[in-house]
Amino acid sequence: MKKVMMIAAAVLVALTGCKQQTNEEILAAFEESLNTYVADYRAAAEKIDSDTTLTDEQKEAQFETLADGLNEQIVSTGTKVINKNPNNVEVVPSVLGNIYPYMEEAELEKLLNSLGEEVKGDKIVASLIEGLAAKKATAVGNKFTDFTVDHVAGVDKDGNPVYEKKSLSDFVGKGKVMLVDFWSPWCPPCKAEIPNIKAVWEKYHGEDFDVLSVAVWEESRKMDWHNTIDTAAFYGMKWLQLNNGHREPASLYGIDGIPHMILFDKDGTILKRGDDLRGEKTAKAVAEVLGR
Repeated sequence: MKKVMMIAAAVLVALTGCKQQTNEEILAAFEESLNTYVADYRAAAEKIDSDTTLTDEQKEAQFETLADGLNEQIVSTGTKVINKNPNNVEVVPSVLGNIYPYMEEAELEKLLNSLGEEVKGDKIVASLIEGLAAKKATAVGNKFTDFTVDHVAGVDKDGNPVYEKKSLSDFVGKGKVMLVDFWSPWCPPCKAEIPNIKAVWEKYHGEDFDVLSVAVWEESRKMDWHNTIDTAAFYGMKWLQLNNGHREPASLYGIDGIPHMILFDKDGTILKRGDDLRGEKTAKAVAEVLGR
């Protein structure tokens, strides 16, 4: 009898040790890991910054390597959590929200495909699936996807907006190479990119090239066409404009962060987009396409 009781006790200990974590515990452990990674990153970054033996270029390179390492840790840890809980409608969306910005498209697609159907129906997950499909449909090499906005062309005598239906096809695929900038008046990085766009426009605009800025997501920061028009004027954005774009243009192109630029060929084929068109890369890309 004593031997049987000992065996039963051993089984009880084993079962207790394998107790399934609650959703709160899973997410808390994940958050703790992220906090540890970020703390380690900050400590390492401070060490690099205070190293007087390094040049600014060397520091920048080490910062980039450090950031890449942090992103890899976040994605790796989050992916492991999701792979263990592919059908968990509480855990997966929360973890995905933290890791998807750092994932390659193919990597994200593989992870999304592994999820249970109920999880795929979650609002966050469904949005990522739709966004990924939009990115694939508007990837480099594809023709442009059209959209139409109620562009505010001006105001009437009472100060009310005068709306005018304007489409991307009014500008793209019309025989000019077009640089299209998706931006918003509340977005600091968008404003930081304006001098680069202005320099490209001033140097190259003419019969074979032009720039179009499309304002999106204004309502997300309680802004509207007033802010867009005023901001564009303040920053000297004299090139083509589409305001009052809201969500559709960005959604159709799978854009999840702005500024986001797309370079279209004369026939409307997408030549470059995203990170390939930031800073000095923009002018270089335009010069290559135009052959000058």
